[in-house]
Amino acid sequence: MEYALHGSLNLIGYGLAAVGSGIGVGLIFSSVIQGTARQPEARGAMMGTAWIGFAVVEALAILALAFSFVLGN
Repeated sequence: MEYALHGSLNLIGYGLAAVGSGIGVGLIFSSVIQGTARQPEARGAMMGTAWIGFAVVEALAILALAFSFVLGN
């Protein structure tokens, strides 16, 4: 009996990209929390940088989703 593998490996790649973006967001905001605990007066500057980093990481996850659909055919 033969078994065939059906599906797209692009979806596995997207899954890895989603996990990677989750780890990235966690690292970004954990660094902000640690920085705020060490130097509370610098919170504003750190949060601005954190939101930019968050946007870039999430944009990469959305691009990975788009590419998984485009390259999946």
